Amino acid sequence: MAKKILVVDDEPAQLRLVDQVLNSNGYAVIKASSGQEAIRATYEQKPDLILLDVMMPGIDGWQTCSCIREVSDIPIIMLTGKRNTEEDIVRGLECGADEYLSKPLGNRELLARVRATLRRAGKPPYLNDRKKAVFNSAYLTVDVGERRVTVGGQRLKLTPREFRLLALLVENADHVLSHQQVLENVWGWEYIDDVDYVRIYISHLRQKIEPNPSQPRYILTEPGVGYYFHSAS
Repeated sequence: MAKKILVVDDEPAQLRLVDQVLNSNGYAVIKASSGQEAIRATYEQKPDLILLDVMMPGIDGWQTCSCIREVSDIPIIMLTGKRNTEEDIVRGLECGADEYLSKPLGNRELLARVRATLRRAGKPPYLNDRKKAVFNSAYLTVDVGERRVTVGGQRLKLTPREFRLLALLVENADHVLSHQQVLENVWGWEYIDDVDYVRIYISHLRQKIEPNPSQPRYILTEPGVGYYFHSAS
């Protein structure tokens, strides 16, 4: 069965273009021209992936993403007409987006990002054979099998991408993972050069799970190499 992709954009020409590209490559496209339509389509048609434009009248992409993320873990790729900045990427993360890309995207890049996101959504985030790892401390609990993270005894809600990143680190606790290993296992090989994604996501994840993000206890940096989860914390 073809994967269903919800494309949300208030520009008819852009909707037609993306529809044509995705349809010709075997995807079933659902179109929406507003945030309200997108939220309704998410409930009714349950797409496998959402391509969501940021700048729309009424409910913009940020608000739409937040509303969808409250009830669904469907992967969401945010699209904007301006150049990516770290501030924009972080804002997308805070809304629950999995990806933040600038328009216009070439057809090949769009398809590569769609395929990578769909592929990652359906695969476990492991580098090794240890399954369903559990980490417990007085402050932080991570149960990969149950997809449960608690901080200070309170359940923490993470986006699918954030959880995949944390699970990868916990499953490979005390082993340094390079930027390229993280990118390939969390985003896909198509993102192998997007090292900034790792840095930004690690920083954002630390804000959520570390007692003092400026002096991390759990997610540590190996300078010039990558990151590792410190299990003796």
